Amino acid sequence: MSAAAGTEISLPLNIEEAKRFFAEYRVNMNVKITNAEIEFIEQPFIAPLIISSGAITEITEAVARVTVDVDGKTAVGKGSIYLSDLWAWPDPNLSHQQRDKTLRELCVDIAQNLYEYCGSSTAHPMELGLRLHESVCHKTPPPVLARAMCASPFDAAIHDATGIALGMSAFDFYNQPCEIPTAERFFEGSACKAIDAVISAPKTKLKAWYLVCKNDAKETLRPWVQGRGYQCFKIKILGQDNDYDVARTIEIYRWVTELGAKNVEISVDTNEANPDDASVLDYLLRLQAADIDAFNAFKYFEQPTGRDITIYKFDWNDVSKLKPVMLDEGLTSLELMNEAKSQGWSGFALKTCKGHSFALAAAAWAKQNDLKLSLQDLTNPGLSMIHAALFAAHVHTMNDVELNSPQFTPAANEKWLDRLGGLFDPHNGVHELESNHPVGLGSTL
Repeated sequence: MSAAAGTEISLPLNIEEAKRFFAEYRVNMNVKITNAEIEFIEQPFIAPLIISSGAITEITEAVARVTVDVDGKTAVGKGSIYLSDLWAWPDPNLSHQQRDKTLRELCVDIAQNLYEYCGSSTAHPMELGLRLHESVCHKTPPPVLARAMCASPFDAAIHDATGIALGMSAFDFYNQPCEIPTAERFFEGSACKAIDAVISAPKTKLKAWYLVCKNDAKETLRPWVQGRGYQCFKIKILGQDNDYDVARTIEIYRWVTELGAKNVEISVDTNEANPDDASVLDYLLRLQAADIDAFNAFKYFEQPTGRDITIYKFDWNDVSKLKPVMLDEGLTSLELMNEAKSQGWSGFALKTCKGHSFALAAAAWAKQNDLKLSLQDLTNPGLSMIHAALFAAHVHTMNDVELNSPQFTPAANEKWLDRLGGLFDPHNGVHELESNHPVGLGSTL
């Protein structure tokens, strides 16, 4: 039994002593937010990231700083995320500049009102994060996905600061009883126990994934396969022409094998461009018939159809029998998890950009309901890449984690290269982490 920082106990405990200890532990996890700030950094892409709604060539990094008090211990934590407007808010009637301005304003509003958004009281950091998610996401506009994205660096900063204050990893907040009222109704038994059950002994090596865009050629892939040993490839296809998409998938599979990649793994993402489940099933059947090796290398589909699954409702059971189909953009509230399961989704494609608390709760629910997990990217730079890597190290998924900022925005990672080169400059097909994982969510690294 491990105690909270500063708590001394003698073992064994009798029942009354155990009750007192756990009460003290919960007090030590009662977090009060005392200040929040936001900073914006413009980051250029060295190559366009092309998705079905357009090309991302520049982006704003939002860096949150949150000060907390944990039973008299004060600490400042940090969290960051890209404000990826084209992904979270693909409205063709608004320019990137207009959307970016609105997202920045939302971040400023969250910083100025964080204590109120988190329920105006002290609580466990996950409870604060879930309250924040619900408070921010239940307002419009902008769309719910954009709002969750803007809230996420503050949620990460709360967890980071709490861990710094207590001298412990944010993934160790659940190994003693804790109260998370907002989550309890979604779980059989204790939410805290369910979350603790999904957190595993941390990995030190994570598979590295290369994101293959529409215009990438074989020579584009060569340095990543032959120089860095990549074996895993996420392919962006357009979801409108299965003849083209199957041919493109096979082409990329053959390119990387010709370049020397072994044990190749492929995932596919159309960014919701498929019209329905039948088109996805047709794509998989065509791929299976055309190239069984490429089909066998295919591991899962990221959400191929419209993001609102209460509107774009399909039966995914036939697709899931062939390959997993993972809910990504459509998972924006914990209330949607049962709906996703009833529609036959294979599992959840988690993203830390929707909130650390939300991602952990969804992962725990998926484990309890025998659904699969993957962990996807938002081209997480620097600190947010550390966060995603730590999440993947502790919450084991089918793909480990997609981390593509070394591919698109390497300049955002430069300040960490000297001490975390194994993570930010991957070789031998993996991102490497230190065996001793940091306090909080890694801002002290």
